[in-house]
Amino acid sequence: MLVHLSIRDIVLIDKLDLDFSPRLSVLTGETGAGKSIVLDSFSLALGARGDASLVRAGAEQGQVTASFEVSKNHPARKLLREHGVDGDELILRRVQFSDGRTRAFINDQPVSVQVLREVGHSLVEIHGQHDERALVDSNTHRALLDAFAGHLDQVSNVESLWNAWREAVAHATAERERLEKAAAEADFIRHAVEELTAMSPLPGEEKQLADRRAQMMGAEKVAEDLRDAHETVAGTASPVPSLSASLRRLERRQNDAPDLVGVPVKALEVALNALEEARDGLERALRAADFDPRELERIEERLFGLRAAARKYQTTVEDLPVVAARFASDLEAIDKGSENLKKLEAAAKESESAYRAAAEKLSAARKKAGTALAKAVNAELAPLKLERAEFVVQIESDPASAGPEGHDRAEFWVRTNPGSKPGPLMKVASGGELARFLLALKVVLADKGSAPTLVFDEIDTAVGGAVSDAIGARLARLGEKVQVFSVSHAPQVAARASHHFLVSKEPAGAKRVVTRVKALESKQKREEIARMLAGAEVTEEARAAAEKLIAGAGR
Repeated sequence: MLVHLSIRDIVLIDKLDLDFSPRLSVLTGETGAGKSIVLDSFSLALGARGDASLVRAGAEQGQVTASFEVSKNHPARKLLREHGVDGDELILRRVQFSDGRTRAFINDQPVSVQVLREVGHSLVEIHGQHDERALVDSNTHRALLDAFAGHLDQVSNVESLWNAWREAVAHATAERERLEKAAAEADFIRHAVEELTAMSPLPGEEKQLADRRAQMMGAEKVAEDLRDAHETVAGTASPVPSLSASLRRLERRQNDAPDLVGVPVKALEVALNALEEARDGLERALRAADFDPRELERIEERLFGLRAAARKYQTTVEDLPVVAARFASDLEAIDKGSENLKKLEAAAKESESAYRAAAEKLSAARKKAGTALAKAVNAELAPLKLERAEFVVQIESDPASAGPEGHDRAEFWVRTNPGSKPGPLMKVASGGELARFLLALKVVLADKGSAPTLVFDEIDTAVGGAVSDAIGARLARLGEKVQVFSVSHAPQVAARASHHFLVSKEPAGAKRVVTRVKALESKQKREEIARMLAGAEVTEEARAAAEKLIAGAGR
């Protein structure tokens, strides 16, 4: 609820600080005293359009601050979190500059006017004879009907089923599109699977083949030199037989001249051993270099085939096994896809059936609740001098227009005269009738789907005493559930208020007047109601009548 309103330099208001309480509060005062200025200032803090003309003459800027107390789970708290506004307080502030610019703040954090307006709408509803928002907006009627009937759990269930249905349809659609795309490429995929299966590329195969080919090509270049060297060491011209014979002869003479023969014998032994090692090494090298030329041809053909396949499928030779596996998976999906698609489509159909059953059940409940709401509102109309009128909850159901909240469109219609055709509330009701219809509806809805603070701007205009009294009684009843403000000229309404504020003009210097707002005590309240009854001159009879009104209202 609104707990404090502070206004600085707005039109005729230089400085105003007001504290508020629950229940019904009225603002009264003579025409032109400034009641509309207070309301316009409040609206500015709630996000209404700014205007340079609102700034008091001579001031550079005006400012309005509205402080609220709401529960921790109130929608306004969620809005603040969504927009990154911190703090446990809830203080809305709007600065209006004389050049037309405005700035908006919540809890002293700068916000856009749009955010201020969203939060303001969740906190306060303003109703008047020419108000085209609040209950008049047909887009809110279905939610109000659901709040009245306590359908919120059903609506939440329908929304969950709607989301599940949409998700199931999305899965089936994605699978269908994938299969259609795959089917269009089925011949290519099938060919790719056959080709790559026959090729059977292996991870790391390209490097192994390339290394082997390089080895074979290198061996081919040195094979002739290896054979020549082997012929020299082990062929017909090999020195080994002659050296062996010479070594044997010297060994036989070693005893005759050991000092002369010993060193050459050892040298010949080393030479023969080295030649033997060279022969073994050359033979091993020749065996390694001895390959089948057809093997090199096969390797080159394999490498050519692998690299051609990699270019064809736009990948690397190393990734060919991965591509082959993917094509095989796609082919398997094509072969099995129709079965999977049938399962997904069946799941989507099942989800749709569950949603439509719940939506139909909710629709039936709404129609029943619409009858109950219309009956309750119509019971309020006679005292408000709308006894010939009728309130109707028009519900249109169209399964083809299904959505997360079901397939119903609800709109509040009225018939102002018997025999006339009912129509939308805003189009059929006149200004005074509209205000009273809205009051009757609000009384029935009470705190269901309502902002915690309601403002009624002169909804008692141009009605008689009995109707004014009925309006006052209903505003007081509303005040038992939510905080209510009424800008009023009716003493019958003022008499039923728990709190009374008098708006007046006072001189401020020789050439200037200012608007003041004063909270009235009991005696002052009686005097103001007497003035409202009598006019300019308050008589004792008016005071007595005022006392009677207050007593009759139980205040």
